[in-house]
Amino acid sequence: MHVEFRRWRWKRWLALASAALGVYLVVGIVLAGRGTIPTPPANVPLRFHGGAVRGNRITTKSWSFDYTRAQLSPDGTRGSVEGVRDGLVFRNGKPYLKISAQKVTLNLQSLDFTAIGRVHVEYVHDKQKRSFDTDLVIWTNDAKLMRMPHPAYIHSGTQTLRVDGISLDFDANTFHIGKLSGGVDIRK
Repeated sequence: MHVEFRRWRWKRWLALASAALGVYLVVGIVLAGRGTIPTPPANVPLRFHGGAVRGNRITTKSWSFDYTRAQLSPDGTRGSVEGVRDGLVFRNGKPYLKISAQKVTLNLQSLDFTAIGRVHVEYVHDKQKRSFDTDLVIWTNDAKLMRMPHPAYIHSGTQTLRVDGISLDFDANTFHIGKLSGGVDIRK
């Protein structure tokens, strides 16, 4: 009877330990989803709607830039790209302007951008080979408006005209130029 009592106590302890382990696991699983969610690390790949970053190109429905170096904010809403070459600004889904700049700062939510440094803008597939050179270009995506508020140079073929500023309105298909300096031949 004494041996039988020891076996029963050993089985009871084993059963109690198994039950305690089971309760511990169930309670741990139930409580695991509670509490604050840890923030993701800053080096997680960023994704944003309306665009993609592949190789050395960042593309949205409004513009596209080739670049040499890029940096995005941890939340993916802002960024900057340097060494922009072969950039495109689209009008009605088709390439309308080519742009190159030393640096472009981006707002990836509103799709606005600001190009600074040596900036060159030219019309795509333009028979007159019109282009603009300046040091600041501001693109406002909602208004489809490109502004060059600093002095700019308009090139058309072999002619150059210096102006105090330019605004290109993509919706109205017009552009406004500021105070003029220089001469231009106008052909009918």
